[in-house]
Amino acid sequence: MRRSVAIVTALVLFGEAAGIFAVNAVLATVAENQNMSLAGMDPKAMTTGTWVLGGVSALLLIGCGLIALLAGVRDRSPGRFGRITLIGCAVVHGVLGAVTVGLVGWAAFAFMMVVLALLVFTLLSYGPEGRGEDRVGDEAVPAAV
Repeated sequence: MRRSVAIVTALVLFGEAAGIFAVNAVLATVAENQNMSLAGMDPKAMTTGTWVLGGVSALLLIGCGLIALLAGVRDRSPGRFGRITLIGCAVVHGVLGAVTVGLVGWAAFAFMMVVLALLVFTLLSYGPEGRGEDRVGDEAVPAAV
């Protein structure tokens, strides 16, 4: 079951990356067409910043999706960097879920919590693999003199 959850997590993150990029593309296009400015900022800077934010966010979500996909396909725990990346992605989804409920609504909050649950389940199901091997066998520990 953990393989399928990791693969579903990856697919959801890939879809979310496409959605984030599309939303930012629409926002950048609207800001450019309306020649909008915020507190005297150059409209071109706002448009460029929106495109960059959309691209970077999409790349980060794709990276997290690739880590989850590799974990699911290989059926192995992601490495230290992969676990830290997925934990960071889960924290961001938790914080954005809390912000989203006030700004967008309960449906967006529910989606963010589903993604958070998928990330947490993927992280917990692929826990550290070396726990059992680190223990000392049946050998007696020498007494301290």
